[in-house]
Amino acid sequence: MNNIIFIFFRRMRLPLLSLVTVFSITALGLTLIPGQDADGNVWYMSYFHAFYFVGYMSTTIGFGEIPYPFTDAQRLWVMFSIYSTVIVWLYAIGTLLTLIQDKTFQEALKELRFSRKIKRLREPFYIVCGYGETGSALVVVLTERNQNVVVIDINPDVINLLKLENLRQFVPGLHGDAARPVHLIEAGLEHPLCQGVIAVTDDNDVNLKIAVTSKLLSPHLKVICRADSHEIEDNMSSFGTDYIIDPFDTFAIHLATAIQSPALNLLNTWLTGVRYQALDRPIYPPQQGRWIICGYGRFGKTVYQQLKVNSLHPIIIEASPELTGLPESGISTDDWIKGWGTEAVTLNKAGIMDAVGIIAGTDNDANNLSIIMTAKAMNPDLFVVARNNLEENKRLFDAIKADIVMHPSSIIANKIGGLLATPLLYAFMGLAGQQTREWASEMVKRVCLIVKEQVPELWELVINNEEALAVFNKLATNELVTIGNILGNPKNRDEQLFAMPLLLQRNGILTLLPNDAMPLQISDRLLLCGRFSARYKMEWTLLNKYALDYVLYGEKTTHDWFSQLMSRSKNRR
Repeated sequence: MNNIIFIFFRRMRLPLLSLVTVFSITALGLTLIPGQDADGNVWYMSYFHAFYFVGYMSTTIGFGEIPYPFTDAQRLWVMFSIYSTVIVWLYAIGTLLTLIQDKTFQEALKELRFSRKIKRLREPFYIVCGYGETGSALVVVLTERNQNVVVIDINPDVINLLKLENLRQFVPGLHGDAARPVHLIEAGLEHPLCQGVIAVTDDNDVNLKIAVTSKLLSPHLKVICRADSHEIEDNMSSFGTDYIIDPFDTFAIHLATAIQSPALNLLNTWLTGVRYQALDRPIYPPQQGRWIICGYGRFGKTVYQQLKVNSLHPIIIEASPELTGLPESGISTDDWIKGWGTEAVTLNKAGIMDAVGIIAGTDNDANNLSIIMTAKAMNPDLFVVARNNLEENKRLFDAIKADIVMHPSSIIANKIGGLLATPLLYAFMGLAGQQTREWASEMVKRVCLIVKEQVPELWELVINNEEALAVFNKLATNELVTIGNILGNPKNRDEQLFAMPLLLQRNGILTLLPNDAMPLQISDRLLLCGRFSARYKMEWTLLNKYALDYVLYGEKTTHDWFSQLMSRSKNRR
């Protein structure tokens, strides 16, 4: 509001002063010029009457001469007043119209309306800074899970497009620089219902500033940032950033997991998938042989390190090694070739005919597509990993049928969505990574039997009086309720819901795959997966006393007033 008032008076200062000056002079002249009444007596107009007359005269309303017909001298002054006031009014109105069309003034009005919307929010929300490919994908993931979002982006066109998006919920958007504290505060950084700040712009420095501002002004908030540089990650960590996500490191770990344990990688893919998405098939990257990495930038470096850790033999093709650098140790002149990888000559030098896999990892989608097409024409049996930089090229990468497509925005969006919706998932995957390959294969079979064709619904459950009131009340009276009880079908207690517990957290202790006979306790936190319908049937058991009694004891208690009335009437008879 202060900005709007300042801009208004700064632009309208001269027009308003001109209006006041001209009105004062014209009204003063009318008070000084003598007039005559019907009897010929001389009279002088009061300043109130003069100002009243000038007011309707200057707006061209024209009520007439008051309180008596004017003399020629008064009419001569009125003629001068008419032209001077009309001119100054036109000047003021023109300046006002120009001010209304001014972009700075319009932005100030938008910020005011936006800040008022944020103040009226009555549900928890997250602030997403940056609405590019990553931010837009993340907003879709969060809104699909009924989580409220506020967006900031420095590009006004992006904010305008946000209004046209077909999202599940309304998402307020602010055109502003998220690196400036004032815009973060306007977006609700200090709002009591703000749950966290997510910085996913394409500028590492901006993400760092957002993390610093958020932690200094609201230390209790959860802060999640994207970072493409290990130096920036270290800087963010020093300010207490909760989660720092590097899409290249994340993908490299996924690729290494797929090489070491395809079943574990498949399980992770299913559990982090988008709702209603079809189950992916397992992939089996070659565990021995030569790999060719085209592009040794940020992505190529992380993949190279993971391949070396898994005792594979990667060959680097890089067009600008003087810019990207090469591995400091453990590489000979035979392990890298200068070139793009789009031409057959370079691929032949790298040994494409004997290679088992190729990674097209440059920051140019056209080059990556060309690398893959050339390589597959020379060696159709290659395992292909492609880096898809822009979402608009997704259909091209689908058409080329690469074995794995790495899209940074999707990786970040899915990981952040999982962190916010099911934090226990990453604890589960950490424990799962310590198990055997046979254990992972068995888990894949169990999940597949439960969900059949679509990725499983994943959710967390806390045994408290908000999420599980009926169970909470039973436990408060020392009654026994087990995990198997809440997995019972509230419509047929002889059936089990299509769901399974993955992890139990109790007093800071994690239990992997808790069995059905384990008794529940107040404040237990469970991670479950299953069908979408099973989640909502379970909620009925958790919250409804009568549904829980039926699952526990087989009692179908009548609980609506009409059924109770009919039951009482039958008993009296």
